[in-house]
Amino acid sequence: MNSIRSLCAASADAKDGSLGHMSHDYGRRMEMNRSWTIYHVFTGVPAEVGARSMVGLSKVDATTGMLFLNSHNVERRRTSFLQNARSRGFNEHCGATRPLDA
Repeated sequence: MNSIRSLCAASADAKDGSLGHMSHDYGRRMEMNRSWTIYHVFTGVPAEVGARSMVGLSKVDATTGMLFLNSHNVERRRTSFLQNARSRGFNEHCGATRPLDA
């Protein structure tokens, strides 16, 4: 069975460069059988990387996968913020690049 690390790497290299719907944060939880699940914190639904549901993981793989998914969320949000700021006339340091209209 492939490890979570190789699944994350393979999904990141996919043609679309995405890991599915990445607009929310993820957590990890221990299940009754003492395995671990990476889940969407708002819905409780197990995360998916590629075609694999993130259930039945070791603690190390659940932690690695959770951090991987959340780090991609941070980068996606940062990129979106910067694109919106630039379209409004601000640079990356949030300083105005053009005078504001009075």
